[in-house]
Amino acid sequence: MNENDILRETFNDRQLCVIIPTYNNAGTLPAVIADVAGYTKNIIVVNDGSSDNTETVVSSFSFITYIGYSKNVGKGWALRKGFEKAIALGFDYAITIDSDGQHFAKDIPVFIEKLKTSPGGIIIGSRNLNQENMPGKNTFGNKFSNFWFKIETGINMPDTQSGYRLYPVQHFKHTRFFTTKYEFEIEVLVRAAWKGLEITPVPISVYYAPAGERITHFRPFKDFFRIGVLNTILVLIAFLYIKPRNFFRSLFKRESREAFVRDHLINVNEPDHIKALSVALGVFMGIVPIWGFQLVTAIFLAIVLRLNKALVIIAANISIPPMIPLIVFLSYKTGAIWMANGSGDLLFTRDLSFDSVKNNFQQYIYGSITLAVAAAVAGGVITWILLSVFKKKASTVV
Repeated sequence: MNENDILRETFNDRQLCVIIPTYNNAGTLPAVIADVAGYTKNIIVVNDGSSDNTETVVSSFSFITYIGYSKNVGKGWALRKGFEKAIALGFDYAITIDSDGQHFAKDIPVFIEKLKTSPGGIIIGSRNLNQENMPGKNTFGNKFSNFWFKIETGINMPDTQSGYRLYPVQHFKHTRFFTTKYEFEIEVLVRAAWKGLEITPVPISVYYAPAGERITHFRPFKDFFRIGVLNTILVLIAFLYIKPRNFFRSLFKRESREAFVRDHLINVNEPDHIKALSVALGVFMGIVPIWGFQLVTAIFLAIVLRLNKALVIIAANISIPPMIPLIVFLSYKTGAIWMANGSGDLLFTRDLSFDSVKNNFQQYIYGSITLAVAAAVAGGVITWILLSVFKKKASTVV
């Protein structure tokens, strides 16, 4: 039994197929199918409304599972249709490969080998982005995509735009996707990471024809715009929901709590001034009057400034509901300092809310910012002093 026979058995044993989405690539598609067929006959071709003779080309391969529709919708839609078919046929995994000839079937064994150690995640074929004939827009677009993927998931990935991937399709059986074009490959990656699926890169070869011979359906302005809109939405979801969700989930797991305390709260390798600044930022963001956006802004600034995100989040929770009346009251009273024409009066009650200060809202705004700065400075200084005292006591005991 030769190596290809072993791989064909592996495809069947692991319930693995290959999905080839295509649009007007009848010239290169036959060679791609033939190359893939050297490893498996479990091939699904999705014809995304091609106007050339793609259907005729595919019909010459009797073993192909074919999906076709008349209107061109987009690569994302073609992949979604391919996933649905793969799941319906009982496949657990699907390798996606482009039909324009830039990917090589000889890299399929790389995915199979990686599948042995990463059976539950997405495996991405990582291209050499510095090779000859690599389009400049691809390099820029990939760096752009990699940056936002890290912001959205916290994961470093070298090539988030590669279409050569292995998906555990059964994980997406009940997932409702929203995008239909090139941005789908970003959506599926980010949402998989949010589900906790492992994202693993493997090196692959890639061929880019010279500029005069290259055929591409990527529309730089429209598609970059769509990708930009998607990333904006994903970033908002990540900071408003995913990151806070993951943080609070970790607090309910004993091993996670222990790791959280060890790696974030204690973290002997982190300088005291970073911890103090983290507390200060959290307190400031918890009081400053941008209600509804405090936590997302705090997390974003913590990432940008490379502060302790856990401490920032904990300190920002100074504005938990029981504390809000006190914060509103103190902000209003502090604002009296800045009111040259006289300040309004306010009584402290547990029912105190933003409606209580609407008659003199300027006083509240000035006061809340002043209070936020003062409390942040105090919180940071107190944290730094306490850390210094505890370290001195620890060194004395030793």
